[in-house]
Amino acid sequence: MKRIVTAALAALVLTSAATAQEASAPTTDADALSKARAIGNRGRAVKIFYEPQFDLTGLKPYAPQAQVTGTIRQWGNNYLKDSGLMEVWQAEFRKLQPGVSFNDNLYSSSVAFPGLISGAADVAPMGRQALWDELKGFEREGAQGGEEGVGQTEVVEIIMATGSYNVRGWSYALGIFVHKDNPLTGLTMEQVDGILGGRRDGGWNGLTWDTSVARGPEKNIRTWGQLGLKGEWANKPITVYGYNAKYHFNDEIDKKVLKGSGKWNEDMRAYSNVAGLKADGSLTAGGELITNGLAADKYGIAYTGIPFMNDSIKSVPLSTDGGKTFIPLTLQTVQNRSFPLTRDVYYYFRREKGKPVDPKVKEWLRYVLSREGQAAIQADGKYLPLTPEVAAAQLAKLD
Repeated sequence: MKRIVTAALAALVLTSAATAQEASAPTTDADALSKARAIGNRGRAVKIFYEPQFDLTGLKPYAPQAQVTGTIRQWGNNYLKDSGLMEVWQAEFRKLQPGVSFNDNLYSSSVAFPGLISGAADVAPMGRQALWDELKGFEREGAQGGEEGVGQTEVVEIIMATGSYNVRGWSYALGIFVHKDNPLTGLTMEQVDGILGGRRDGGWNGLTWDTSVARGPEKNIRTWGQLGLKGEWANKPITVYGYNAKYHFNDEIDKKVLKGSGKWNEDMRAYSNVAGLKADGSLTAGGELITNGLAADKYGIAYTGIPFMNDSIKSVPLSTDGGKTFIPLTLQTVQNRSFPLTRDVYYYFRREKGKPVDPKVKEWLRYVLSREGQAAIQADGKYLPLTPEVAAAQLAKLD
C-alpha cells in the first residue's frame, strides 16, 4: 500500500502546477475512498455526456407478449439508479405493464451474484461481466439437489447496453495509450498480449480451463524494437502502467487480451485510487495516476480510459485482423462495438433448465432491449445504446 501511495504522489508531482496545488493528505483508506467516489459520482450522474445521435430505428419497439404481474427484485449496479435511468425505465414499463412493481437493491455490481445465488434477486444488473468466482458460486449452488452434482439451474447473461466512451463509473471503454512522442501508429491485439502478458499454460473460458491458448515467453514483447521502432527506441524497455490486481479493469483485459490466463507482464507498475488530493474532495482515480505517470515516461505504455487523457499522451488504434485494419478509440467505434476493448453492461438471471423464463422477467428484459429502453439509455447520455444486431441476439436468449 505504501508503494501505491508513493507512486501516486510521484505521478502527481509531474502534473501541472494547478494539480499539484490540490494535494493535501493522500490516503487509500476504504472509507475515505468511498466518500470521495460519491462526491464525483453525484456530478456525473446528472450530466449528459453526449447528445442523442445514434439511429435506433433498427431496434424493435416494445409490445407486450403478455400482461404480467408480480414484483421484480433487482440486486446490483448502482449506476442505473444514480443517473435516474432506472426510474425512467420503470415508469415507462409500468405504463404498459401496470401489474408489475419493483424492489431494488442497487448498491454495487458486487451484490448482484449474492442476490442471485441466495434467491433474493430475480435479476442482477452489472456494470461488468461476471467474475470467475461469481460464476463458480452460482454453479455450486445450482448443483445442490441435482443428480451427481449436475445443476438444475443456469445463469443467463444478457448484454443490456454498451458501456460508455468516456464516463467514469459508467463502464467506459479501455484503451492502450503511449507518450505523444512515441512514433507507434497501431497495435494488433496479439502485440497487446505480448506487451501486457506473459508466458501461460492456458486460460479460463468461462469455467473451462483451455490449454489451447497457451504461449511461451518468446512471444513476450519487452522492448520497443520488437514492435519495429528504430533508432533511439530500438533497445528501450517498455514500461507498462496499469491497475492493481483487485480492479475489475484487469479482469476485462485478462478476458479480452490475456485469454483468461491471469498472466501479466512481470514488471507492470500498478496503481490504485487515492483520496485527499483534490480540493473538492472527489476521488483521484488510479487511471489519472496511470496517465500522469505515462506523461512523464517517454518509453511507457498504459491501459486505461479516455476520461484520463492528457496532452502528453495519445491513444493507439487497435487491430483484430492481424494488422490489416486499425480501429481508433472514438465515441462512434465504441457505440458500434468495432473497437475491441469496448465494455458491456449486463443483466443476469437464473433459469430452470428446460423451462421458460419467468414471464415478468422476460417482459422486463424485452423492454430494456427495445427501441424505447435503448432510447432512454441514449437520452441519459452515459451508457451507449446497443446495435440492432446485438439487441436481437440478446432477445433470442429469452426464448
